[in-house]
Amino acid sequence: MDTSVPAASGARQFWRRLRTQRAALGAAVVVALLVLVALAAPLLTAIEGQDPTTYHPSLVDSARGGVPIGPFGGASAGHWLGVEPQTGRDLFARLVYGARVSLGVALAATVVQLALGVVVGVAAGLGNRWVDLVLTRVADIFVAMPLMVVALALLAVVPTAFPRPVLVALVVGLVSGWGTLAKMVRAQTLTLKQLDYVAAARLSGWGTVRIARREMLPGLAAPVITFAAILVPTNITVEAALSFLGVGVKPPTPSWGQMLTSADVWYQAAPQYLLLPAGALFLTVLALTVLGDGVRTALDPRASSRLRVGTGRRREAS
Repeated sequence: MDTSVPAASGARQFWRRLRTQRAALGAAVVVALLVLVALAAPLLTAIEGQDPTTYHPSLVDSARGGVPIGPFGGASAGHWLGVEPQTGRDLFARLVYGARVSLGVALAATVVQLALGVVVGVAAGLGNRWVDLVLTRVADIFVAMPLMVVALALLAVVPTAFPRPVLVALVVGLVSGWGTLAKMVRAQTLTLKQLDYVAAARLSGWGTVRIARREMLPGLAAPVITFAAILVPTNITVEAALSFLGVGVKPPTPSWGQMLTSADVWYQAAPQYLLLPAGALFLTVLALTVLGDGVRTALDPRASSRLRVGTGRRREAS
């Protein structure tokens, strides 16, 4: 059964609907710029002539507790956004390298969640009664599991020699998110199982794995992509919260949440030290949330048609 033509047609319809949403397109541009900044962090810091770990004690006033010397937190031609209080580390370098960590951890955790959720959900939907029962109960346990409590406990006992960003991504991905996705995928799989083309595939002698790969996964693409668009900003917030609590990414590796941990006592003397990572975190989560909502609308023809009707009515009223 060749599903390439419908898939291509569906992709064209998706892009056509997405292009009608200006907010989602704007958010996509912001997300693309953030990803570009994260990937180009070594190049950008080389242009500035700084790195995220070098201390500059001469740029802070030790008599005042380490406040940066000069206006705007010590901003200059050599330090575009100023320097960090006490240490004098370059804020621009730490901010762009922090984007690599925050986005990388969130995306890696999302990949783990999607893989677990899809595999468990499809296996539960296509398996026999006992397989379905066991996998559904396992998913229920992880849905009910308190993420922050479990993540704090796991991250506190793991040796620091393990790469911290990888560890945080694995803990977030394994503990949260995938249980809800598995239950959603299971429900969708049970619906797809009743369709004629799946029954025809079974009568043709196809095995369960082949049916799942060729018939189920294309039908699950839309809800899974929509769920992934929700998971990424959530994971960024979780990583920032864990780093803020001191169990996430450890110094000297920069992270936005880690920067916020150190900035809570400097908001009066050096407000940019707090505002820069907080603003970057807010902008990233907002852009990903708006983009996720746009993707959800573009993948749902009914929602897209309601959006067009509502827009047309507002234009007529104006």
